[in-house]
Amino acid sequence: MKKLFAFLCAVALLATTAGAVEVSAPSAVLMEKETGTILYEKDAHAVLEPASVTKVMTLLLTMEAIDSGLLSYDTVITASAHACSMGGSQIWLEEGEQMTVEEMLKAVCVVSANDCAVALAEAVAGSEDAFVEKMNQRAAELGMADTVFCNATGLPQEGHVTSAYDIALMSRELLHHPQIRNYTTIWMDSLRGGETELVNTNRLIRFYDGATGLKTGFTDTALYCLSGSAERDGMELIAVILKSPTSSQRFADAQALLSSGFSTYTLLHVTPDSPLPPVPVKLGAQATVQPVVSQEASALLLEKAQAVDVTQEVELPPAVSAPVKAGDPLGTLTASSGGGIVARVPLLAGETVERITFGQMLTEILRMGLFCA
Repeated sequence: MKKLFAFLCAVALLATTAGAVEVSAPSAVLMEKETGTILYEKDAHAVLEPASVTKVMTLLLTMEAIDSGLLSYDTVITASAHACSMGGSQIWLEEGEQMTVEEMLKAVCVVSANDCAVALAEAVAGSEDAFVEKMNQRAAELGMADTVFCNATGLPQEGHVTSAYDIALMSRELLHHPQIRNYTTIWMDSLRGGETELVNTNRLIRFYDGATGLKTGFTDTALYCLSGSAERDGMELIAVILKSPTSSQRFADAQALLSSGFSTYTLLHVTPDSPLPPVPVKLGAQATVQPVVSQEASALLLEKAQAVDVTQEVELPPAVSAPVKAGDPLGTLTASSGGGIVARVPLLAGETVERITFGQMLTEILRMGLFCA
């Protein structure tokens, strides 16, 4: 249902936005996080190198490992020889040096530390190779059909590729972990008791209002890449830029996309204007079932001009027959604007109502008979 809703929004809205922004990078995407709607795309499925934007997946798997209890923010990781052998951006871990997961997350998010990325990968999966298998498995689960990961860092390796669309997918999933913003929004910080200074490679964090992350990348072959996110007025957008010729241009393109999205759209959460009435249940163990709004489809992405005149109509049946399971469809909340329907949000059963048994029915008849007598 959620994918269908996002698709319908995209169909309705893309025509008005596709030509609204000029992006110099050869491949780019603008996505709204809540609904997953693509607001802008330019050669979004071009298969390109992501450089360190790869680490979005590394961070995602780390956050999922924390959620599952495999790791905690206080878990101490001992740097392996392999982790310390990484080139490129790093904090120069020494073999045997120990840092917490939180410290390594900070290093990856702020300065794109390859050594810490591999150390986290080893902590999650035992080895970088095993972690890469998890990366590709998670990519498949997210529908990242253009992606093949070969390492946890994004350092150049033949066959290590993705697309702007796929990066938007995994960035959206990472942003579903709100704690990651504790690290991706840091502009300046330090490690090792102040001995190692950190300055964020993502200029959006300092210079773009509402920036929430997410990850930069650069190699000689990938050129300048970015997954940039920002939130304003309860709406979070993700701008992905691949193979930009200069660092400043990738940020300029991302800002243009984000600003266009924020100026054009708003995100509404559809809620009934008045409390939904309970629906009678025939032959139910209880007399009624309470309808609720489907949370998966309640987010409504609209052009700001449409959002000022949204009306609602609730359709519910006069009654339903037991059994009713929690989550069963009961009716529809239709949102309209400017004389046209902008969304139909399912109304679902908020509880389970079993069918009344013969014994329960007999007890009720006897009770009512005694009461009437």
